[in-house]
Order: sequence, then structure tokens, then C-alpha cells
Amino acid sequence: MIFNFRLVSDEVDNFKREIRIDSTATFLDLKKAICESVGYDKDQLSSFFLCDNNWEKEKEITFEDMGSDPDQDVWLMDEATLDEFIEDEGQKLLYVFDYMTERMFFMEMTEMIMGRNLKDPVCSLSLGTPPPEAIDLDEFDAKIDAKNTAAADLDEDFYGEDSYNDDEFDAEGFDEMTFDE
Repeated sequence: MIFNFRLVSDEVDNFKREIRIDSTATFLDLKKAICESVGYDKDQLSSFFLCDNNWEKEKEITFEDMGSDPDQDVWLMDEATLDEFIEDEGQKLLYVFDYMTERMFFMEMTEMIMGRNLKDPVCSLSLGTPPPEAIDLDEFDAKIDAKNTAAADLDEDFYGEDSYNDDEFDAEGFDEMTFDE
């Protein structure tokens, strides 16, 4: 069986990769295929996180055991096979490629292709330029400060405004729209 994974980034618009990989491959094989498709160093520390439908992390599959809590399960990429953890289409994962700044790709297993196998993973779709593998920490801090400043500048009337100007409300096109019930 073949799994098709779609990757996107919250840092770069119009970036997308799709990786096809055999279901019996390891997470390390998937990591290498991702790194090859975006030009990243394959030896950097990274982790996959299996997520629920709200992108909440549930299980971590890591590149290297960093001396974790003995009471906590640890799965290593070179030992964990995809079919042990991925059961259904729609499974969401995060691939954290930069621990310092928690930068990641959002992934979804979009398709299971039954009755077929792949010897090696394939990047079947490559759109856009990936985010840089590493960013300058000063630049990162400046972006965080800018976001915090913008959030602080919102006045208390920004949300919950209970009136609006009828002239600003553009209802044109509503008659032509259809809504699912």
C-alpha cells in the first residue's frame, strides 16, 4: 500500500509538497524524502507528531532519543514504520524541522493507494519555495515582537462592535450564493 502525504507551511503562501511512500517505510524514510524535496539537511534533529483533527499533538516520533522521561513512550524514526501509526486517510501530522523556533510543516495523509508498493519515496508534487531551513534568531524575535505589538494595539472595540454603517455592508452577490443546509 502507498501513502500520499500533503505538506504545507504557515510561513510561505503557495508552498506545497506531496510525498508518496510505501506504508511499510519508516518515519526516517519519510523525513529523508521531505528533506530532499525541500533541500534541507537530512541529519538535523526533528520530530513528527501525530495530531488529532485540531492539530493537537498526541504522539511524538523523534529522530533521536534525547534522554526523555522513562515513564514516557519514545518512538524513534528509524524503527517506527508508517503503517504502525497511520491508519486512515485524513491523519494529521506535524513535522517539526526547527526545534529552536518551533517551525514545522503541517501534513495530512490524503490518500491510501491499495494493492501497490513503492521501493523508494517520490515527491509527486512540488509547488512554491519552501521556507528557509534556519532563520536568524534576531529576525525571528523581531517578528514575534511585531505580532505582539500589533495585538496590543487593538483597542477594546475591535471585537464585539455592535453597530455598523449600512453603507459599508456590501450585500451584492448574496442572492446568487448558495449555502449547504
